[in-house]
Parts: sequence; structure tokens; C-alpha cells
Amino acid sequence: MKLRRLATRDAGFEAELAALTRHAGLQDTAVQESVRAILADVRSRGDEAVLDYTRKFDRVAARSLAELEVPREKLQRALESLSREQAGALREAGERIRDFHRRQLQSSWDYTDQDGTRLGQRVTAIDRVGIYVPGGKAAYPSSVLMNALPAKVAGVRELVMVSPAPKPLVLAAAALAEVDRVIGIGGAQAVGALAYGTRSVPRVDKIVGPGNVYVAEAKRQVFGQVGIDMVAGPSEILVIADGRTPADWLAMDLFSQAEHDEAAQALLLSPQSSYLDQVELSMKKLLPAMPRREIIAASLAARGALIETRDLEEACALANRIAPEHLELSVEDPQAWLPKLKHAGAIFLGRWSSEAIGDYCAGPNHVLPTAGSARFSSPLGVYDFQKRSSVIGVSQAAAARLGKLAAVLAEGEGLTAHARSAQMRFK
Repeated sequence: MKLRRLATRDAGFEAELAALTRHAGLQDTAVQESVRAILADVRSRGDEAVLDYTRKFDRVAARSLAELEVPREKLQRALESLSREQAGALREAGERIRDFHRRQLQSSWDYTDQDGTRLGQRVTAIDRVGIYVPGGKAAYPSSVLMNALPAKVAGVRELVMVSPAPKPLVLAAAALAEVDRVIGIGGAQAVGALAYGTRSVPRVDKIVGPGNVYVAEAKRQVFGQVGIDMVAGPSEILVIADGRTPADWLAMDLFSQAEHDEAAQALLLSPQSSYLDQVELSMKKLLPAMPRREIIAASLAARGALIETRDLEEACALANRIAPEHLELSVEDPQAWLPKLKHAGAIFLGRWSSEAIGDYCAGPNHVLPTAGSARFSSPLGVYDFQKRSSVIGVSQAAAARLGKLAAVLAEGEGLTAHARSAQMRFK
């Protein structure tokens, strides 16, 4: 296994870091053009186009999308067929996720100012949401829970889930999360069907959930027709370590993200060069036993690195620049360093807080900003499924005072109709 070693003291570090953290996959012209053509075809031909692409890309032959919709009874049977251990884990994870997200629920509010004008904010749920759940290399029941449960807490009326050839565990999670409809389609064509609507797939108001680069690009292109949660890139983990955590633990933490796919990123930052040596030895020792070792090795070779920093202060500053999806603060006193970290999707405090627990059952959402977007984005939450409307009720007394203010400002902008509209109510 080839593993990149960098040091912030080295003259070429900045250029190496820039190359390492560049997100070229999100700007692939070929992907953009391919997705644009698929979306246009789905918008034009609806079900027929979706079926054609499903046969082509997923090797699933169906005469209609109705054949690919999973009946509610099958969802429930999938849940009932789980082992006691699996069902228990799924239910407990679901309850922890619900409990966390209930605390995010926002309520409407208003107040009346001194001149009798009522002002406020009305919070309502989005009507219909599409959830994309990846298929392919693994089953992701956790993605079902993380996307569907906050939507249910928010009060979304209908959840439509799409997933290519969904596995039984995914269907069980859909039953547990009370997903309303599940359709066995994926790729850019599924995103297009949700965004534009077809004869068999209802048009949704927002699309959430991670997928491959084609799915991410499709979500980017349909934004405006529908809302989206974010354009998700490959999985990322950045670990800041003081050198006292068992090396095997952090080696496996890095593997946990690298095993997602070959484009995932795993970085370890530490001021202890000898500790980086220990982790590297652990990684080489542990890799051969990993079932997804080829994916892990490819990911680490392409985008992984062990980075020696001058101190933990510099490690925190570097982490803020990178703005990773997951950040493990594996140090003696994580609370002391937490205030220095501004940009990360999720921050895991201390040696016992593995990122894997956050992926499945801690409670906070695992749908997180990637590709440096944690600088301006947040984890998926209940607030992503609620929208806000401003409420303005101007009293007769206030119409004169505020109308004069509005007229002055409107005249200054050259918008005479605005000014007169306000003036008519107090002349």
C-alpha cells in the first residue's frame, strides 16, 4: 500500500495540499454532458426514458415502473424477516436519530410592535420529498433513516424513495421510517423523474440523499426545479491526533471512510512524526484482512495522507482550511481544542468517539457537507424539510408612518408605483 507522507514544514507542502484536496470530480465535463442528456430525455419521455436507462445501467428489465415499485407489504415483510439483533439495532438507531432531530423542530412565531403591526414567521413542512438511497457497492439502511426520519419529524406529507435494486435491509429501514413509496430505480434518471415528475413518479419539492458522481451532478442540474439538500462529493475523514490513541484504532478509522469508494479521502494530522509511523505500520498490518482492501488501498493512494504538523494548533488551523466532512479530535482534552474548529460537517470529541458510531447510531445526521462546503453548509436536519414564510400585518396607524418611509425609499430607487402604492393608504 502506497501512502502519502507530508509535512507542513516542507517547501512544497502548499502545492501538495492543494492537489490533494482538489475536487475535480465535481467538475467533470463528460459527466455534466451525460447527465444533461439523461435529464432532458427523462423530461421529454418520462417513464419510457427511465425504463430505458434502468435497463441500460442497472441491467434491470421491466415493462413498466409499476413493476419496480415495492409494495408496502414487502417493506413490512423485510422488517419482520430481520434477525432479532439486526431489528433491534435498526430500531434503537432510529429512535436515537428521531430523538436528536426532534430537538431541531422549529415553530412559528409572531409579535405585535408598538404601532399595532403584526410581524412574524410561519414555519411549515415541505409537502413531498424525494429520498435517494445509493445501491451498488453496499446497502445503506442508515441513509434511509438519516434522510427519512428528520423529514417525518418535520411533518413532510409524502416521502418517495428511489434506490436501484434495494436490498432487504434497506427495505426494512424504509418500513421502520414510514417511507410512503419506494421505487427501485437509481442514477441520474431517478433524480430526473423526481424533479420533473412522470406518469408513475410524482414530482417532489425537494430531493435529498447521497449518490455517485452522476447522482450528485443530476441534483446540481435540477436545482431550481426542486430544492436539494447539497451536492455531495466523496466521503471524507480528517483525524487530529496527539499521538496517544492506539494506532490500530486510527488506522481503522481512516479505513472506515476509504472503504466507501476509490475517491474517498482519509487524512491524519499529528505533530508526532513517530506516531504517524506507528499508524502507517498499523494500516499495512490491518489492510490485508479487510474485505474491501482494494477499494481502501486505491482511495488511500489517490487521496489519503499522513501529515506532520508543527503542533496541534496548526493542525486545527489546517483542518479549518480543509473543512472536512468528518473530523475526529483524538486528543487528551478535546473540549479545550473544540473552540478552535470552525469548519467541519461533524466533530467527534475524544478517543472513544469513532466516526463509525456517528454514521449509524449516535443520533446526529450523517448526511454532511463535503468537498470543503462545510465552510458554508450544515448537516442535513429537520430545518431542511421546513420552510419559512414571513407574516406582515400592518395596522391602519402604522400604514401612514411606514408608508412614508417606504415612499421615500421607493422614490430614491426610481420605483414610482411602489411609492404610490404605499402613499394611497395614508393620503
